[in-house]
Amino acid sequence: MKILGHRGAAGTSPENTLLSFAKGLEFGVDGFEFDVQLSRDREVVICHDERVDRTSDGIGWVKDFTLKELKKLNFGVGFRMYAPIPTLAELLEMLKGRPLILNVEIKTGLIEYPGIVGQVVGLLEKYRVTSQSIISSFEHKTIVEVIENYPHLKTGLIYDCGLISPWLYAQNLGASHLHPHYAFVSPELVRESHLRGIGIHTWTVDEAWEMERVAISGADMAITNYPERFI
Repeated sequence: MKILGHRGAAGTSPENTLLSFAKGLEFGVDGFEFDVQLSRDREVVICHDERVDRTSDGIGWVKDFTLKELKKLNFGVGFRMYAPIPTLAELLEMLKGRPLILNVEIKTGLIEYPGIVGQVVGLLEKYRVTSQSIISSFEHKTIVEVIENYPHLKTGLIYDCGLISPWLYAQNLGASHLHPHYAFVSPELVRESHLRGIGIHTWTVDEAWEMERVAISGADMAITNYPERFI
């Protein structure tokens, strides 16, 4: 089972910052899960929340800040250090040449961000990492957009509920992976999904008993805030 650092190594460093991704590299992760949105001037930035309030010293919506304005905020305040928001291009530049799995979650649930899919794919193509990338989202219409327009890309349907036969749902949409919360991972889910060529990536697996549960199920990847605990 592969281990992916959640937002870098969010348990020990400021989430979704280059410091956090550097820490994940120190821990020897197989890849990273991270979140992308658009700034007001349509730069692809890495940030989980649609607002900057929780993770920075600023207040407001990511979409209302220009990249220059976002760069003035400190996204390391929770760890009493300085860490600016990174762009997707900056992260891809940092990771260039490394055979890491890149799970790019597009945050289009609350804010639509028209055109973000094309911009993200363009950057992945520019840095020649499409073969090692997975586009995921809670907003499954976004995943359908990827499947229809970029069929060569791997996709992941994120969910956190007890779906009935999710492997059939993924198969019908043409998604290559299911991304359930670990509470909804089971040997049946893995078995039925694998029979259809669908991979299982689960989140956010931070405790030993959670990891044991998903490992026994046969899941392909586990996303964790604490990769150092399991590598």
